[in-house]
Amino acid sequence: MHHFEKLKPLALLLLRLGLGIIFIYHGFPKLFTHTHQAMQQFPHMGFPPYFALISGIVEFFGGCLLILGLFTRIAGLLLAGEMAIAILKVHLPQGGPMAVNNYQFPLAVAVAAFTLVAVGAGAISLDRAIFKNNA
Repeated sequence: MHHFEKLKPLALLLLRLGLGIIFIYHGFPKLFTHTHQAMQQFPHMGFPPYFALISGIVEFFGGCLLILGLFTRIAGLLLAGEMAIAILKVHLPQGGPMAVNNYQFPLAVAVAAFTLVAVGAGAISLDRAIFKNNA
């Protein structure tokens, strides 16, 4: 089992890349292609229209930071927080806690993002290159 510890930097890199791609994919349209549509949908979910832009900024730029491994703990915290709000305010009211299919995706990415808050970006990251011991 000790040999698997050597895979930790690669595993953290892959986690950051996967999450980064997912969040960029969801944030890009809110900022650059479907901004007006997103701003019309957010009030139906109980949020002011400008929250669509905030959500897009957090998702797009947070995803970019995860991929780079830069300010990973901060980006992970913002992304996990956004997903927690989405679960509590949007997904759970649609079916309650027993309707796991309503919130399984945001739950998975929230937990993964929070994992990066707890363990950091890993050895293959800009955080490690810039901040040395705090990655």
